[in-house]
Amino acid sequence: MKTLNLGILAHVDAGKTSLTERLLHTAGIIGELGSVDDGSTQTDTLALERARGITIKAAVVSFALGDVTVNLIDTPGHPDFIAEVERALGVLDGAVLVLSAVEGVQAQTRVLMRTLRRLGIPVLLFVNKLDRRGADPERVLREITEKLTPSATTMATDRVIDLLATLDEDFLTEYLTAPDTFTPSRLRAELSAKVAEGRAHPVYFGSAITGAGIDALRDGIENLLPAEEADVHAPLSGTVFKVERAPGGEKIAYVRLFSGSVAVRDKVPLGDGEGKVTAISVFDDGAAVPSASAEAGRIAKLSGIDVRIGDVLGTRARPREALFSPPTLETVVSPVRPADRGPLHQALTRLTEQDPLIGLRHDEVRQETSVSLYGEVQKEVIQATLADEYGIDVTFSETTTICVERVRGTGSAAELIGTASNPFLATVGLRVEPGSGFSFRLEVELGSMPYSFVKAVEDTVKETLREGIHGWEVLGCVVTMTHSGYYARQSHAHGTFDKSMSSTAGDFRDLTSLVLMAALREAGTTVHEPLHRFTLQTPADTLGAVTALLARARAVPRTTITKGGTAELEGEIPAAKTHEVHQLLPSATRGEGSMETVFHGYRPVRGTAPSRSRTDHNPLERKEYLLRVLRRV
Repeated sequence: MKTLNLGILAHVDAGKTSLTERLLHTAGIIGELGSVDDGSTQTDTLALERARGITIKAAVVSFALGDVTVNLIDTPGHPDFIAEVERALGVLDGAVLVLSAVEGVQAQTRVLMRTLRRLGIPVLLFVNKLDRRGADPERVLREITEKLTPSATTMATDRVIDLLATLDEDFLTEYLTAPDTFTPSRLRAELSAKVAEGRAHPVYFGSAITGAGIDALRDGIENLLPAEEADVHAPLSGTVFKVERAPGGEKIAYVRLFSGSVAVRDKVPLGDGEGKVTAISVFDDGAAVPSASAEAGRIAKLSGIDVRIGDVLGTRARPREALFSPPTLETVVSPVRPADRGPLHQALTRLTEQDPLIGLRHDEVRQETSVSLYGEVQKEVIQATLADEYGIDVTFSETTTICVERVRGTGSAAELIGTASNPFLATVGLRVEPGSGFSFRLEVELGSMPYSFVKAVEDTVKETLREGIHGWEVLGCVVTMTHSGYYARQSHAHGTFDKSMSSTAGDFRDLTSLVLMAALREAGTTVHEPLHRFTLQTPADTLGAVTALLARARAVPRTTITKGGTAELEGEIPAAKTHEVHQLLPSATRGEGSMETVFHGYRPVRGTAPSRSRTDHNPLERKEYLLRVLRRV
């Protein structure tokens, strides 16, 4: 049987989860439609999802559509949970992008469509909520062609022909000479080929609540999106896109299998090692059911293997790239009960297994743990999860913006073994230079000392660069090892290892941080703040007030176009100021202004560079660092 891994994506409140419910009901998987408002939907299973009426975690459910098994993945629409969407996109064969017939194209709709098109994922568009007051399908169709894709088409025969003729000159020539040969089935086959290539985007209209238009959408899913029979005899290849914990604490990995197969008790290649599968579930008729094996094309839940999101089983089938922006906000999480500090750190570490883009920074001196975020709603999710699943009540500090550092020039430093100033049995010399990304290079012979020592230096360089001169992560630099040296293994007469006379990997780790920060200080760094690109629409007569608001927010408009009575501005704005502008925009525009923002990169901070407290042993202060490290040793 053919398999189609289908994502349902949308801006929040466009009706994505309601559409999922309708598809499951039409397929006979559920006997009664669930309600987002009532918290009774099939895919929103978390208590907070049901309480707020939003999707937080991607959920998988399966149903049959003709001779195709559809694994349907319901993803979050709220931008705070974009990391969940990113992981789902890596395992999709096709997608349905849902829009509201009332609100039309929204900020998240544009971000999602841009990403889907870049990845070449086949997309159908479903304009939902035709039953609502204010629905305007013709306006939404115009917005789709103007803001999302010029290759959108309704399923009217003449419009399909027009699009195919625009996309393919050979089609146009043949159609003009022999139009009678293009039967409805052939037109559908031609359209299906263009959809699979990501060049055509059919648009459907309807209502998930009433069921209008659902049969046409089901037909499009079955006949236009590419469902294939995967190669079960090829070597195993799969990607972990979700991790959850069983009640007993065991990890359960959600894996998309691209090729090959896996069975219970199999030992599967996993990075540099392997893991033994102890249990398998596959999705069938709406639920995950136990199975002795899982084959290519399936989404399987595997138990017994120690994995993180993004890990590859076997060989990598698809190149992985970052699809969305990194989190740009940070907050300190504190337990209400001081006795919960240790359990809180353990619980947060487990949560990062499920969401690796939510990074942790633990300050041992202040006994504080910081988490990075996409938005304020995530605070509520983390708070509820810690209370419900771990019994830990927490509070949060005020959210701050995460900056980064970039290397300005070139700097070098070295510490030689056997000198009075160097208490470690190691020689390390490093040079730091600007670069487009991180790379570690050698100017020393690879065989001049054990590889484990070289690896210790490289790993420590990566770790140390998480906190630069001002405490922010250092992006884009080349680090070259220029000096190396060690004392060979020494033993006493009875064969016992003498650590005081022999170099260890620990010597190289402890010395590398000190040398690297000295080189980084000489090179110098510049603090950069996250920047968003904005598109703002406002009544033309409020343009003066809006321009003043943007100026106070340090935003830089690049273009301003006035059409009719509406002005549209595009430009860049510091991420730290977007929330403020969103709050003040209604009062400046009589409630008629709207602004969309998307991560656009980083720019140097103007004025005094902000700093962040360190969580390491502070290798910038040599005496303090040596006291802490040598006391620990």
